Amino acid sequence: MAHFGVVAPAFYSHFSALGALAGELVQRGHRVSFVHRPDARAYVADPRIGFHAVGAATHPPGSLDAVLRRAANPGSPLGLRRVILDMAGSTDMLCRELPRAIDALGIDALIADQMEAAGALVAEGLGLPFVSVACALPVNREPGIPLPVMPFDYAEDERARAIYEGSTRVYDWMMTPHRRSIEANARRLGLPARDALHDCLSPLAQVSQTVAAFDFPRRALPPHFHHVGPLRPTGAHPGSANRHFMPAIAAGKPFVFASLGTMQGGRLALFKRIARACRALDAQLLVAHCGGLDAQQERALEAAGATWVCGFANQQAVLERADAVVSHAGSNTIMDAIAARTPILALPIAFDQPGTAARIVHTGIGLKASARLSGSARLARLLRRLLDEDGFRTRLDAMAESVASAGGTVRAADIIEAALQRGRRPLAMDAASLG
Repeated sequence: MAHFGVVAPAFYSHFSALGALAGELVQRGHRVSFVHRPDARAYVADPRIGFHAVGAATHPPGSLDAVLRRAANPGSPLGLRRVILDMAGSTDMLCRELPRAIDALGIDALIADQMEAAGALVAEGLGLPFVSVACALPVNREPGIPLPVMPFDYAEDERARAIYEGSTRVYDWMMTPHRRSIEANARRLGLPARDALHDCLSPLAQVSQTVAAFDFPRRALPPHFHHVGPLRPTGAHPGSANRHFMPAIAAGKPFVFASLGTMQGGRLALFKRIARACRALDAQLLVAHCGGLDAQQERALEAAGATWVCGFANQQAVLERADAVVSHAGSNTIMDAIAARTPILALPIAFDQPGTAARIVHTGIGLKASARLSGSARLARLLRRLLDEDGFRTRLDAMAESVASAGGTVRAADIIEAALQRGRRPLAMDAASLG
């Protein structure tokens, strides 16, 4: 049995998906340890999974909250630069600290989140096998596909391609601090030159918690890239969080679920607009704010039209009952909505959410609107379409079948085990050949 190290951005959503994968590997007899700044320990609830804190000198306990606030609401170009500097600082710290931690823990292989370059850089520098995991939209680049962070619809004409290429150049310029970090750490680790996340992907196996049917048409993914669908827990464990709020839903009225994820859950004004929209439709609304609102704000949201307000809900179970979901277009919520065949109103805010919203519209499984500019009347009109038009659910039926057959956490674990056994040979195979 192997000891896997997990390296990911210190965000709850990434640790949650990778924690499900870690739990499956533990059930198979492996050891798994997350390695990151001290504050990230709070994201590892399963007592079977290890956590090793590093970087306390530069990333001391209590410092993550400010990073999360900046990431959730950069505000200005200066604020966005601060977020990019935070990313670069995390990569620098992990590249500096991981080699000692890996040696001390006796780690045999790494599971490296695509959004944190350090896992791939250090694994390659130490000669360790590693598997890349895309918890968000894949960062793999190819001509004719806009970057995940871009809001553009898909098109194949020359104008669209020019827009994609121009936006990529602007993005790469903005990411200069992060590029410099990747370049410097690659040199220090004795690696060939590279300068971006898409240059830091596993040559053995790459796993994505999306499905091909959800993405824009891809033609250049490597043969060892595997769409497995959502990474969710495969069994209960002693540290499972009790997040099973389920309201008593009345028959005869539409039921809408709204969640903006763990980082955006404090956006009371946006939640109020959603609540007023649902009130106008005489729809029942459950809001899960993921701990972002206090009791007084919860009452204000109920006064605006929310039927129920809670910190956390049993998201998968709630989505099974919902007639529509209003979401920030975070990958975890969207993949759960697809699996539950629930039409989506996407209100993208940050990160790859604009790209996810564009794919929701492209595939016809939902609609999108501006989180900042859309008033309650517009939100009500869009929700009415989702509730009334059968086409959304018809298209969701087909995509949900893709998710159900993708293999999920079990297949991802199969791929990781097979990649470790094969050593340095890329793992290009279908699900049937993994048994």
